[in-house]
Amino acid sequence: MDSTRRGVISDWGGVLTPPLIDGIRAWLCADRIDIDHYQEVMRPYFDGSLNGSNPVHALERGEIPVPQFERDLARLLRSTHGGPVVAEGLIHRMFANFEPVHGMYELLRRSRRDGAATALLSNSWGNGYPHEHFETTFDTVVISGEVGMRKPEERIYLHTCERLGLAPEDCVFIDDLEHNVRTAEALGMTGILHTDTASTQRALERFLTSAVAHS
Repeated sequence: MDSTRRGVISDWGGVLTPPLIDGIRAWLCADRIDIDHYQEVMRPYFDGSLNGSNPVHALERGEIPVPQFERDLARLLRSTHGGPVVAEGLIHRMFANFEPVHGMYELLRRSRRDGAATALLSNSWGNGYPHEHFETTFDTVVISGEVGMRKPEERIYLHTCERLGLAPEDCVFIDDLEHNVRTAEALGMTGILHTDTASTQRALERFLTSAVAHS
């Protein structure tokens, strides 16, 4: 492990894109899906109350194919027009409004130019990513469905650090979900709970400045 270089690991949805709720709501409106019913259907997948296996977790680990998940989810949803929810291409439509936050990309690129190693760590729903931005921003990209692990499982954080050649203590982790950040911190990483570009920039600069001072 390199004891002098520092690593910056970032989530994608909600960090390098606008808030997740905004993109999801745009999709629900465009597909004319009952929003309240969607929230009711999806709640058990995220609040820990689901008994047995979790299809979302399985999708994120790449254990089930996207078309199967789309069909299963479409059957659960309710349209506002009385017809069925179209399953084919559902995930693509769901993420169609996740536009890049260019200020965050530039912040990460600047950190990389200044000598930090950079990584993306994202839980994937089989959605397409803007790889044209990734190539100029990250030294390595870790997508949950490609490695069979998902946040907040400790092993995917450690895998990402290993890909950077750094110890967790030498890395900062940026995510918009608190439980993901807390796991990173438990492993020794510095955590940044992302709410907006300006506050994340200040926190990241403090981490990198402190790292330089102690190197």
